[in-house]
Amino acid sequence: MGQAWPFRVGLDAVERIRTLTPAARCSAAIEVLTDIAERRRPAADALKDWGLAHRFAGSGDRAGIASLVYDALRRRASAAWIMGSDAPRAVLIGSLRLQQGLAAASVAALFSGERFAPAPLSDDERARLESGTLEEAPPEVAGDAPAFVLPELTAALGDDLIPELKALARRAPLDIRVNALRGGRDDLMPALEAHGAAPTPHAPMGVRIPIGADGRGPALHVEAEFLDGWYEIQDEGSQLAALLADPQAGETIVDLCAGGGGKTLALASQTRNGARLIATDGDPRRLAPIHDRLRRSGAAAEVRTPRSGKARADVLEDLDGTIDRVLVDAPCTGSGTWRRNPDAKWRLRPGSLALRVAEQSQVLDRAAKLVRPGGRIVYITCSLLPAENDAAVAGLLSRWRGRFDAVPAQTVLAAGPPGLASAVRQTAHGLQMTPLRTGTDGFYVSVITRRS
Repeated sequence: MGQAWPFRVGLDAVERIRTLTPAARCSAAIEVLTDIAERRRPAADALKDWGLAHRFAGSGDRAGIASLVYDALRRRASAAWIMGSDAPRAVLIGSLRLQQGLAAASVAALFSGERFAPAPLSDDERARLESGTLEEAPPEVAGDAPAFVLPELTAALGDDLIPELKALARRAPLDIRVNALRGGRDDLMPALEAHGAAPTPHAPMGVRIPIGADGRGPALHVEAEFLDGWYEIQDEGSQLAALLADPQAGETIVDLCAGGGGKTLALASQTRNGARLIATDGDPRRLAPIHDRLRRSGAAAEVRTPRSGKARADVLEDLDGTIDRVLVDAPCTGSGTWRRNPDAKWRLRPGSLALRVAEQSQVLDRAAKLVRPGGRIVYITCSLLPAENDAAVAGLLSRWRGRFDAVPAQTVLAAGPPGLASAVRQTAHGLQMTPLRTGTDGFYVSVITRRS
């Protein structure tokens, strides 16, 4: 994994802590970025391996290194442009200027070559830091996005392409959803006051927690209120998508791609356990966390876990044609979550997009078989790409010609909070949330009704 980290095994704990200066963290970040580039692996895996190999590094040090790595990945293309190189060192240097706004002198202080600091800046590196500009950079560089998705993103974002991509390159906020099965948002706010909590701009049960300079928020998953099921960590966009699904008490609802259960829990909260909820997923491994989350939150849902293997039975076959509402939180490229997963955009390939589009067609067709006449499919992605959004819905409408209709976005938005309608982008078959317009991850929602 790149150059060996230069710590002596015999250092005592005090010395080990002292050596992880900001400059030493830069050296570690370059090492992790090198591992990511050479092995084409997720950043989380590379960071985990670095931490396991350097156990002397405390949680604060690991968080600081992770912040440097993710910021560098957020601005990988633009940092490489101004530095004239896409080497991990150059990308980190460029990101310190572009993402953190550090002047050349401040970067030079970190890259001093002393002790565990990276080697000193060269004359060329210093000159590029001082005079490099993005004025003539192409859109994929200025917006830090893969070039092959630019046509799709342009179709979705129009004149806001570069501002939206820049918003996608910023750090994401930390949002939580208050569980109405435990109480209201006002009931929880005093317990979070010390964290600087404030209501989210749109979601009625959402709370936003400020993140620190290192990009990390407080460890909310160990708070007593979390352990008692008072809240779940969930981006406001995901909360709004569940809200726009408009679940009703008395309905039978299938969460077809439930995964860890985030939206299942939200639907249970919204209906106050008044709906029959059935959660499943094509990948049984993804369902593993849902059981503990249901117990903690008090949410009532039936979990149907498919068996692995080619001969597995359809666990929903007995429900075909009877379901009031099918939630399809579809597998997608995750382009709307690049704020949180910046390395994912650089690992995206045309083949992976094509694979996701095929999976979306399959899961929509399965939902179409489940829903009753007059019932609804709620199609959700965390993507900005029309191929995964409007085009997927159009494909369903074409394959099932005459049997389904897309509900107008204005009608869907009636289930949401006031002010959301003016913030979202309305599309041919749904609506799009974005970091620039709504301050959320990039969620798409379409509601499709089956004709009676």
